[in-house]
Amino acid sequence: MKQTTNTILMIRPVSFRMNEQTAVNNYYQKNVDNVLSASVNKKAQQEFDAYVEKLKSFGVNVVVVSDTDDFDTPDSIFPNNWISFHEDGTVAIYPMFAENRRLERREDILNVLEDNGFLIEHVVDYTSAEEEDIFLEGTGSVILDRVNRKAYCALSPRADEDLFIEFCEDFEYTPIVFTANQTVNRERKAIYHTNVMMCIAETFAVICLDAIDDKKERKNVVKHLKETNKDIIAITENQVNSFAGNMLQVQGTNNELYLVMSQAAYNCLTPHQISQIEKHCPIISSSLNTIETCGGGSARCMMAEVFLPKQNLS
Repeated sequence: MKQTTNTILMIRPVSFRMNEQTAVNNYYQKNVDNVLSASVNKKAQQEFDAYVEKLKSFGVNVVVVSDTDDFDTPDSIFPNNWISFHEDGTVAIYPMFAENRRLERREDILNVLEDNGFLIEHVVDYTSAEEEDIFLEGTGSVILDRVNRKAYCALSPRADEDLFIEFCEDFEYTPIVFTANQTVNRERKAIYHTNVMMCIAETFAVICLDAIDDKKERKNVVKHLKETNKDIIAITENQVNSFAGNMLQVQGTNNELYLVMSQAAYNCLTPHQISQIEKHCPIISSSLNTIETCGGGSARCMMAEVFLPKQNLS
């Protein structure tokens, strides 16, 4: 069982913009006034392409699939919310809060992965939960410690506790449930995705403990991280606002590990935090300003990790 993979699925956007359907509870999204949506999409494509090139330059295997203009899918650049891939050949498909995000789910993407030599044994589909307005948005909502079989989930309108527990039973993870909040107009409101405030790597975890208001819940999360010998690197709520929690550890050339984040995330870290991370692995950062501002998501959200086994072609 591995915590990290060398293969990442990424979706190149064709109609990226601020998604009004997700903005109702993603408080990180901002409207860019007086900018034509075509130029927002063009900037997002430039950021996307530069990011992919940077990952490839470190030896990360990036499978890029272009979005289609069949549907209006402004958030297609964030595939990790609707699909996840597992080492036993299982694919999970998730129920999405925003109706226009449900249109991102494409069966042909499974064919692309099979064409790339990956084996898909079966698909676990949770999308019928949408009929009851129950959601669990993939590895946005659920942070997996794949080696220690622990799954962390901050409950929100996009992360239902019962469905999370069902997922953990299906995939044999221990569920760790909590609520993570941010301050919006002086009110504490649930952070829409766990992966904005938490990242689990092989030997460490980056987490905003200040977001977990309930002391018991906070203690419980820390206990589970310590039980698995993770070096805990704490970040602040201000740093979460710059997407410092939205990081992912990946494998590059010769299985070397890297922590991937946006330039904004890197810029807001203190020298001490950077040295804490670099004790474990080097950092890769790329500028994602347009994607972060309009999409309210960052480097981690753009990467769906592929853990599927390779097909036996003999």
